[in-house]
Amino acid sequence: MIGTVYKSTGSWYDVKTADGQTFQSRIVGKLRLDDLRSTNPIAVGDKVELLLDDDGTASIQTIVPRTNYVLRQSPRKKHNVHLLAANVDQALLIVTMIEPNLKPGFIDRFLMMTEPYNIPVIIAFNKCDLHGEQEELEYNFYKTVYENIGYTVLHCSAHSGEGIAKLADLLHNKITLIAGQSGVGKSSLVKAAHAEVALAAPDLKLVEIHREDIATLPACLQYLKASPLRFIVFCDDLSFDKDDTSYKSLKAVLEG
Repeated sequence: MIGTVYKSTGSWYDVKTADGQTFQSRIVGKLRLDDLRSTNPIAVGDKVELLLDDDGTASIQTIVPRTNYVLRQSPRKKHNVHLLAANVDQALLIVTMIEPNLKPGFIDRFLMMTEPYNIPVIIAFNKCDLHGEQEELEYNFYKTVYENIGYTVLHCSAHSGEGIAKLADLLHNKITLIAGQSGVGKSSLVKAAHAEVALAAPDLKLVEIHREDIATLPACLQYLKASPLRFIVFCDDLSFDKDDTSYKSLKAVLEG
């Protein structure tokens, strides 16, 4: 049985099969990792072969050869890499000219991670409604640079709605890795794109869970489960202090 990894929580993985079933799965033995010295052997997006266990869970036997993957240097083990995602159709890199100021080196480093694996990248310049004359001049310079080497560049604003319809169209039916520095508006663009899609799919709702509401997540999901509507549950900017125990509610949900 072949399935796709949707979530990774420690040593357990949520794997969804083609018929819609989801199995809590874990690795048994050692997997062949294509000579990658990786801190995480399996990434979200990996296709894996499962063997069902008697208790309803599954064992991951092998990883189906990847079409591509995105990795970075492990922050803890400098001689190892950390897999961010595998088998993606494209990546969306969100940047801004101001608030926060653009760091061109960040764009180039990201492209160096995706280019070796032929992953198309959309570079979205968000918060264009804040641009003055100087910011527009600089945006047009970077737009020309990156479009000339084959990348799609968007001029968009989650606030004003500019470019959102085009972004939603580019994301349609695509497995997309979304990246960007803190403060560039990743969450805002996700919600704006959803609002655009919801015009044609009114039964698809976005539910945002704030950091302070994590403890209510299990009850929230039970409520949503009873609804005939479809939902995207969106958790953003999660962080936990050393003595914070609210993560346990999230852990319980992710582990079923």
